[in-house]
Amino acid sequence: MSTVKAMKNSDAVEILHRRYIKGDPQRLASLEEDRANCAVAQKIYDLRTKTGLSQRELAKRVGTTASVICRLENADYEGHSLAMLNRIARALDKRVEIRFVSGKPEARRQAAALP
Repeated sequence: MSTVKAMKNSDAVEILHRRYIKGDPQRLASLEEDRANCAVAQKIYDLRTKTGLSQRELAKRVGTTASVICRLENADYEGHSLAMLNRIARALDKRVEIRFVSGKPEARRQAAALP
């Protein structure tokens, strides 16, 4: 008779997720909100650096200050507004697109895995 030992997970992120987030709707919602804020901040940073602009140069194009751009590129910032995102997009000759996706993390992971 063969016995199969349970494989231990050494993925720290998975261990922390299972221990502190899984099964807690409030913590899961907070994590999703943080991920969204981080994604917006990263997009702004990526667009700015791809065009070779400093924060001060982008701020001048947008009509704001470098400290505002710095705040917008901070993953912890929670005050992103659609109006400001549109101003940044226009300054970089881009446009903002908004998508609505499933609110369930499992459904998003499955959709992302589809070709």
